[in-house]
Amino acid sequence: MAGKKAATLPRKVYEPELLRLQTELVKLQEWVRAEGARVVIVFEGRDAAGKGGTIKRVAEHLNPRVARIAALPKPTERQRTQWYFQRYVEQLPAAGEIVLFDRSWYNRAGVEHVMGFCTKEEYQLFLRQCPIFERMLIEAGILLRKYWFSVSDAVQQERFRQRLKDPTRRWKLSPMDLESITRWEAYSRAKDEMLVHTDISEAPWYVVESDDKRRARLNMIAHLLSTVPYHEVPPPVLELPHRPPSTGYERPPRDLQTYVPDHAAGL
Repeated sequence: MAGKKAATLPRKVYEPELLRLQTELVKLQEWVRAEGARVVIVFEGRDAAGKGGTIKRVAEHLNPRVARIAALPKPTERQRTQWYFQRYVEQLPAAGEIVLFDRSWYNRAGVEHVMGFCTKEEYQLFLRQCPIFERMLIEAGILLRKYWFSVSDAVQQERFRQRLKDPTRRWKLSPMDLESITRWEAYSRAKDEMLVHTDISEAPWYVVESDDKRRARLNMIAHLLSTVPYHEVPPPVLELPHRPPSTGYERPPRDLQTYVPDHAAGL
């Protein structure tokens, strides 16, 4: 049902706090590297709920060799014959790594179930196996965090409308996204059923209200930081060396190389 949209957090409040939290994320990253920790963060929610933008802000200042985004395409024919969780296991972190799942194994509880891309038996098997799978990850020492981004139908509709008009974001809108408009209640029921089976004490779901994207980003990052026992790792002491004197090197003539035209000069 349509609800009242949350007031947009002012940019002058949002931007300084985002930078502060991103600085803390860098500290978290260095702790993960130093401790050999393994962190998995699952981002789920409705289409246009703000998952992608939040993932972008989380990863923005992190080392991509440490923190990587796993956004898997639809499974291949071979992967369809594997154990369902198998291709997600391949994406799990090694020591000193963080993996951000831009959608995850929960595809089976959402889009696959609602759109009929899996059988009822496969869906029921997922609901039984998922808590077991996640308990295995936690018992193996992986830090697992699961976030569900919740958006109202009115705000989702407006974001879809904006994407249709914006050529730089049109690619974000797929026929599957538009189909979700007509299946709003079916997705709601699927989400409720998913939470009943997979909101376990070892790996609870955390719901992020995301009608205001700025609030959602800050709230999610702040919560994540509060759940990990990281501490600041002193960086190595580095000093810039003195540049040695020239030994006679001369740069080749510029006309021997092909340069990109100065497009900016004509602006």
